Amino acid sequence: MTQKQKEILQVPLLDIPASYEQILADVEKKISEVIRSGRFILGPVVEELEARIADYCGTKYAVGVSSGTDALLVSLMAAGVGEGDEVITTPFTFFATAGSIARVGAHPVFVDIEPETFNIDPKQIENKITGKTRALMPVHLYGQCANMDSILEMAREHGLAVIEDAAQAIGSEYKGQRAGSIGDYGCLSFFPTKNLGGFGDAGMVTMSSKELYERVKILRVHGSEPKYFHKTIGGNFRVDAIQAAVVLAKLNYLDHWTEQRRQNAKTYKKLFEEKGLLDSLKLPSEAAPRHVYNQYVIRVKDYRNDLRQFLDKNHVATEVYYPLPLHLQECFGSLGYHQGDFPFAERASTEVLALPIYPELTENQLEYVVEMVAHFFEKIT
Repeated sequence: MTQKQKEILQVPLLDIPASYEQILADVEKKISEVIRSGRFILGPVVEELEARIADYCGTKYAVGVSSGTDALLVSLMAAGVGEGDEVITTPFTFFATAGSIARVGAHPVFVDIEPETFNIDPKQIENKITGKTRALMPVHLYGQCANMDSILEMAREHGLAVIEDAAQAIGSEYKGQRAGSIGDYGCLSFFPTKNLGGFGDAGMVTMSSKELYERVKILRVHGSEPKYFHKTIGGNFRVDAIQAAVVLAKLNYLDHWTEQRRQNAKTYKKLFEEKGLLDSLKLPSEAAPRHVYNQYVIRVKDYRNDLRQFLDKNHVATEVYYPLPLHLQECFGSLGYHQGDFPFAERASTEVLALPIYPELTENQLEYVVEMVAHFFEKIT
């Protein structure tokens, strides 16, 4: 069996262990330092990670928290969002975006997406702002920043907080600003499948306001300041020091991995063009200058599910992010949304398909994925 045949026995959607050879010595060293220190909750390694992430994202401060979901939750709490308030966001995103809004007692108010980027359409936000609106929560989906200029303008005009859901977008840029540095709060996830992932759950909130920084730090430890004295109710949102150590060790590799992802996206584009497939599917657009490709998502009209089954049979893993928009989820039925309310999000949910894009993909694997896609369309035409 040739090396090429070995490589394409299967192409997983993500191969987390593939990076271990690069990172394991650094990760083991950092974990050992935590173990020897006995500081497993917060402590120096968390503070070091916070400083490094703030510097990387271009903010003055960062607060390590227990997950990307809790980053959203504590940011909403810090912004004073609560019972009966409204937060405007997108229906085409991971559940945590709207779920965190509901958990503080507020109501998610959805607006449709831009079909090119899959991100929230700022033009549709203005007419959804009411006297109950307290925040705007754009999502930088798949690793590409949302169109933030008009979002920030509306927020300033109406006195609203801007909470960036940047869980999939660390290192992504919008007009020279990094994701997480554009709004009042930036919410990052270090879930293992993210471009910068830990060995479990972890997250971060970034900001440049000292007042907001202090507020989030207090809320992270049950609202305690000083210790055992509580003027407010927070939660247990502390990041695990061992997870912080893992993320800190991996941070040194992030830009290299990001460039590999971007190069893989360029290779896909070249190969799909060479196969003459651009009439059969739509490739992701890069509206902002630094898409970091947490996911590489194509659009396939009519045949998405058939293509997915064909690729699976030929050992190419794919995923659908996301098969049902949030406004149609059963748990949000009380919000009163219906099929047809957000046609671009609904259409995207029937057409999107994520292909493997992880940094360690080989040229042979990329070629095989495109060859299999080409074979599928040859069969149906």
